[in-house]
Amino acid sequence: MDAIFNKLAVTTPTDLEVVLTRSFDAPAHLVFDCLTKVEHVRKWWGCEETEATFDIDLRVGGKWRFVLFMADLGQQGFHGEYREIVPPSRLVYTFIYEPFPDNGAIVTILLTERGGRTTLTETILHQTKQDRDNCLATGFDKGASTSYTRLENLLLEMQEAN
Repeated sequence: MDAIFNKLAVTTPTDLEVVLTRSFDAPAHLVFDCLTKVEHVRKWWGCEETEATFDIDLRVGGKWRFVLFMADLGQQGFHGEYREIVPPSRLVYTFIYEPFPDNGAIVTILLTERGGRTTLTETILHQTKQDRDNCLATGFDKGASTSYTRLENLLLEMQEAN
């Protein structure tokens, strides 16, 4: 499966991986901050029309948890643990969607900056091909595209404010 949703490229290079790639007109340190600081994450992660809570303990072994409160689906929780933190270029953490706690994945985010523009490459490594396929079947890639568009807008606002 290879697809592009509003500037987000989605590929499946192996039976276990989904790779999301998106570029932003912002330096890597700013993108990294928006991925790791609650005050920024709350402005772009998830659906616009939902209420949400965000907790981040940004340290190796630290936990994160995001909960969306959706009118049609109720409470949707996500959590994990940070495994690697290398500002501003690399972030590795576990990702568990709470309704399916046995189907966790490992997410590796690489940020590559060239000329003030940053390419984000997010590799999601699933435990099985079935887990990967189930994830793709949810349409998460469209949600990720929406979130990353919101991130792009936040990055532009932050740079204009400075």
